[in-house]
Amino acid sequence: MSLDQAARTVRRGTQESVLTAKEYALLEALMRRPGTVLTRAMLVEHCWDLGTSPGSNVVDAHIKAIPGKIDRPYGTQAVETVRGAGYRLRRDGGCTMATP
Repeated sequence: MSLDQAARTVRRGTQESVLTAKEYALLEALMRRPGTVLTRAMLVEHCWDLGTSPGSNVVDAHIKAIPGKIDRPYGTQAVETVRGAGYRLRRDGGCTMATP
């Protein structure tokens, strides 16, 4: 999977995925620290304004949409839920980021 920050695109294999602005921001945060569990509070801080509560389900709602867009048809899940802690991007996903 590759994320091109200049073009704001995400590719996995040869397939480009269309993500919303929030989905893209969440995936970008996860790709910056693959294998590291990011809490909801960390993701809210990166992707939303100060008025958003990390206790709300706003992160969960947006995260749930990502696998359907980037995992199909690969059969492996790139974003993992770490129960009671947060989310992480699998280290074995071969993820790269191109910076502007």
